[in-house]
Amino acid sequence: MIHLPVAVPDLAGALEMARDLARSLASTPQLDVAGITVSAEDAQHVRHWVFCDRIMPDRRRCARKADHHAPCRPTDDP
Repeated sequence: MIHLPVAVPDLAGALEMARDLARSLASTPQLDVAGITVSAEDAQHVRHWVFCDRIMPDRRRCARKADHHAPCRPTDDP
């Protein structure tokens, strides 16, 4: 487990930064992109999922943002 503190103004900013970092590091085999969460420094027990992570029929995981309203997909492309 690696904790990477960042300075962002709000939860939306933290989620966006986490998605950007995940995409840039996705080719790193040790990284489990689907399991990325963010939390406030003073409330690390309250975690917010970055990606949906639902398993789809073809066994791939949904890569859209957590709590999305569109159908699940293996990529977050529109």
